[in-house]
Amino acid sequence: MTSRTGLEQVRWGIIGAGAVAERKSGPGFQRAERSSLVAVMRRDGTKAADFARRHGVPRWYDDADALVADPEVDAVYVATPPGSHREHVLRAAAAGKPVYVEKPMARTADECEEMIDACAGARVPLFVAYYRRAMPRFVRVKELLDGGAVGAVRAVAVRLQRPAPAWEGGEMPWRLQPEIAGGGLFVDLGTHTLDLLDHLLGPIETVAGTATNLSGLSAAEDHVAAAFTFASGVVGTGLWAFDAAHPRDEVEIVGTAGSLIFSSFGEEPLVLRTARGEERIDAPYPEVVQQPLIQLVVDELTGRGTCPSTGESALRTARVVDALLEDHRARTEQGVAAAR
Repeated sequence: MTSRTGLEQVRWGIIGAGAVAERKSGPGFQRAERSSLVAVMRRDGTKAADFARRHGVPRWYDDADALVADPEVDAVYVATPPGSHREHVLRAAAAGKPVYVEKPMARTADECEEMIDACAGARVPLFVAYYRRAMPRFVRVKELLDGGAVGAVRAVAVRLQRPAPAWEGGEMPWRLQPEIAGGGLFVDLGTHTLDLLDHLLGPIETVAGTATNLSGLSAAEDHVAAAFTFASGVVGTGLWAFDAAHPRDEVEIVGTAGSLIFSSFGEEPLVLRTARGEERIDAPYPEVVQQPLIQLVVDELTGRGTCPSTGESALRTARVVDALLEDHRARTEQGVAAAR
């Protein structure tokens, strides 16, 4: 396979070297083969310098334009909150540099389309950090489904519930501010599962449901109920509740010969139930959760493979989210300007 970028090694720069880059992704750029992390950026230069020092990164910036313009940065990872994803992706595309952007890809599908168009116009690849597509835990799930472990897949049921979020003083977390995040915890967490189902079962073709805020803690949705149909004919339901007494995290994929049950965010074994009984299959997380996907991004950039998480695949998830949140956004007149 020939690389579209002509790169043999990928030197990365991070825009937004915060908590996610600290442990979920940053070390992955350093551990992946044919990959290195050469520059980081935060608006707070002191924090950028501290990240660089602790992680052995040669350069730091407090200005995104300066990082993108760095001639030794081959590709850019955008790890800021979603409200600035579009801005930074367009900046990197204008510089002719491939982009790997955090999930959710943007606040709305319209913003996602702008990002895709900009990267297509600049002829640079765009990848999105829906890293469950590459995690060994979910690679095993896909192997089981593709191998017929549950027979022909007919249905899927998703349930994610958590107690209401709490924070001590100060500003409300950005994940609960629709103008920054595009929504609330459904957008932050629920999109992981929706994107994974797109990967496992194919695109969602129709979706209907309702979103509301019952806790009053923020303007964001905190309860979402959905029914959806995949292009393959598989039917699905989802319930996301973020004001619940007890946590629950379960996806059940139902087939003609059995069921496969697993969590989206836990590390407990997968559960396969068939006529032969119940089998528990170990499927732990890797030490750096994004490293497997980062490796696939690097593989594509260096002509050694393909990455399964792209702007186009993430756009499909954004469209599902927009459909489910449309009425809630309209009712509350909150969220991003593009959704009003």
